[in-house]
Amino acid sequence: MPPRPAKAALFEQFAADGVRYMFGNPGTVEQGFLDLVDTSDTAYVLALHEGVAVAMADGYARASGRPAVVQLHSSAGLGNAVGMLYQALRGGSPLVALAGEAGLRYDAMDAQMAADLVAMAAPVTKYATRVVHPDSVLRVLRRAVKIASTPPRGPVLVVLPADVLEELTGEPAVPSSVPVTRSVPDPVTTREAADLLLTGDRPLILMGDGVAVSGAQRELTEVAELLGAPVWGVNSSEVNMDAAHPLFAGVLGHMSGDDSARAVADADAVLIVGTYVFPEVFPWLVSPFRPGARVVHVDADPYEIAKNFPVDLGVSADPRAALAALAAELRHRGAAPRTRAGAARVPRAAGPAPSPGPSLMERFCAELAARAPRNLAVFDEALTASGDLTRHLPPRVPGTWFQTRGGSLGVGIPGALGVKLARPDLEVIGFTGDGGSMYTIQALWTAARYGIDATFVICNNGRYRLLDLNLAAYRAQPGRPRHAPPPQAFDLSRPAIRFTALAESLGVPAARVETPDAIGPAVETALTGRGPFLIDLVTS
Repeated sequence: MPPRPAKAALFEQFAADGVRYMFGNPGTVEQGFLDLVDTSDTAYVLALHEGVAVAMADGYARASGRPAVVQLHSSAGLGNAVGMLYQALRGGSPLVALAGEAGLRYDAMDAQMAADLVAMAAPVTKYATRVVHPDSVLRVLRRAVKIASTPPRGPVLVVLPADVLEELTGEPAVPSSVPVTRSVPDPVTTREAADLLLTGDRPLILMGDGVAVSGAQRELTEVAELLGAPVWGVNSSEVNMDAAHPLFAGVLGHMSGDDSARAVADADAVLIVGTYVFPEVFPWLVSPFRPGARVVHVDADPYEIAKNFPVDLGVSADPRAALAALAAELRHRGAAPRTRAGAARVPRAAGPAPSPGPSLMERFCAELAARAPRNLAVFDEALTASGDLTRHLPPRVPGTWFQTRGGSLGVGIPGALGVKLARPDLEVIGFTGDGGSMYTIQALWTAARYGIDATFVICNNGRYRLLDLNLAAYRAQPGRPRHAPPPQAFDLSRPAIRFTALAESLGVPAARVETPDAIGPAVETALTGRGPFLIDLVTS
């Protein structure tokens, strides 16, 4: 391989790995390698904020199942991206983030934007490193792809000093090697798991996105039917089981451990698969499982097994392989499929209660469901309005439903854009709230710039409504003031945000829906139009 600048070899590595897009926001220290992007096979998708770039890459990685590349600008850009990198870390999204810096020669100068980028990124990435020699650039990039792609998947940061990229390297660009990690438990372990799960009269399954990552939806459903066990989603933001299945119980909340405790209170045999337990902000500090309950935990990531609470059997294996083996063992023992829970009590699903009457949000979701094409994909950051959405458009088909995860607001619009770029065959609609949308509203400009054919629905209630609900739960505790008005700090109505004008200023046509009569035309435009379109849906 003849020597060429490492910055040129960088794009050769992207081509070898089939990297179609680089999401980013450019900066001066990255200008050397970005100067080559227009002549490369990798398209640069310009975002107006690093949070938008990372959220788009997150959506792209989730929909494509492949690592997504995102470019960040030195310390300032990495700082802007931290919230969305945390989202990707908690959600297990395979991202490769490239952060530029001025160069090794300036290390001792403590110059503008100088910072230890590896240390900055460490808490919000799976792995972070810095390249210090041109002959290591491609090697480290391949390592980043491998680490991001193997369980537990997550974001990786590679710091690229500008002077290192200018130097010559003869290192060849070859496709990255990603090891196959689909391990299956041995027969003895499978039999032990079956023994434990068949001891109880009230079996229960807790599942998460590890099921979707391994493509184990069919195997999970089969095990649930053979056990007659209701299935609760824990860290569940993708289609891990058809939500219309009679054994699907719902998705637990991420705020209070009371939700999880209620769900597992009666279970005497518990299978946990593809998730950590439990992800609440205010979790129970003691085990919520009843004394004597037998617990089996299957996950590709051994760190998550028995991390917080003891289990009777931990199995570090691929969920699909493990569930297939368990199903075979249960059938061997004479178990027959059941689509109703046996003696188990299925708790009421956590989350906002249905509206007392058909709200505008309810009517909108009903209209959308009635007209929805078979290839509709939803990115759900509706938060407090999500109940209405999922009642009419429940997650059913793998790869067509994505929900926010990790706690970072603002993923609804850029996440939907990433999904559309990864799956142009899908009709993509992203839902977000008025508060959440303002974290990344700049993403509309990117949608307009590239003509990305996606629809965005802002559920506009004029407040941080989720905080209202959480405050109400807080005030319901003994000794708290119950009748005080909600804080003005939660109000977003003064001044009112004119989302249609804001969208149009960023190049995206928009419509405001305030009455039932306006729903039909808005949905019609969303499903038949071309290019990005925004709906300001007044839900208050």
